[in-house]
Amino acid sequence: MQNDLVAALDIGGTKIAGALVDGTGRLLARAQRPTPAREDGDTVMAAVAAVLGELAQDARWSAASAVGIGSAGPVDASAGTVSPVNVPGWRDYPLVDRVREVAGGLPVTLVGDGVAMTAAEHWRGAARGHTNALCMVVSTGVGGGLVLNGRLHPGPTGNAGHIGHISVDLDGDACPCGARGCVERIASGPNIARRALENGWLPGPDGDATAAAVARAATAGDALAQASFDRAAQALAAGIAATATLVEIDVAVIGGGVAAAGEVLFAPLRRALGNYATLSFVQELAVRPAQTGTDAGLIGAAAAAWTPSGAVRESAAEPTAS
Repeated sequence: MQNDLVAALDIGGTKIAGALVDGTGRLLARAQRPTPAREDGDTVMAAVAAVLGELAQDARWSAASAVGIGSAGPVDASAGTVSPVNVPGWRDYPLVDRVREVAGGLPVTLVGDGVAMTAAEHWRGAARGHTNALCMVVSTGVGGGLVLNGRLHPGPTGNAGHIGHISVDLDGDACPCGARGCVERIASGPNIARRALENGWLPGPDGDATAAAVARAATAGDALAQASFDRAAQALAAGIAATATLVEIDVAVIGGGVAAAGEVLFAPLRRALGNYATLSFVQELAVRPAQTGTDAGLIGAAAAAWTPSGAVRESAAEPTAS
């Protein structure tokens, strides 16, 4: 098993990353291109092909047995198509077929990026050893995935666990998905920054108005900045508690750029969770930061390629990145 090798793709609105990944989770070769997100679908696919082409130049490519893809969504794993919100040129785009052609006919497994992150964290990260878990990416958007009864649970289309579009404020702001008061509309990085600015927070002299800048201000004691993170934490807590109550998860793992704020996010999140996760069977729910970092999408896409049925891949060795 430790000699297995697959190609992995992590496709988002900003970058397309690829790697050859072995059976211990090590990334043996890497390639990356910017995502031409505002171009037509074939131009975006050309960037994917360029990443695969660079990986194919590695002498180890011939040992690859499959390709795993973690893509921004929505995805439809049953049809092999993707329609990422932030890549307008891809609507019902036949990504699996196109990647299979470029990869010389190798088997291809497609999952959403939240599911890929979940596979990575359950295999190599903070959810390892847990039978029932929710793993979340909180960044430009908010996505997630589930492990139930020890198995990855992507759902029929690969979108199960998409917690970012649970409504936690029934009369809240309209979300681009068409609903109102979604977790993403409150807790994503751009919305943390937007709310802080609307409430009177002022960026520093450099004009940086990102969620990272809001986090730095909150760490320094800025009450308006902290209030925006507190509101994001409340929304995340409500969504996590609802999920836990529904399917009895025992750990929630949070990664992504917003999670890098550390205790600015996690301290109010744990407090708020106590107000929502009140039933006896969810009171011990743990919240942990993710451990697989920026490689989560690649590690998870590889895990999905090895175990498309959802079974969890086990390995004793710790992964390292080359």
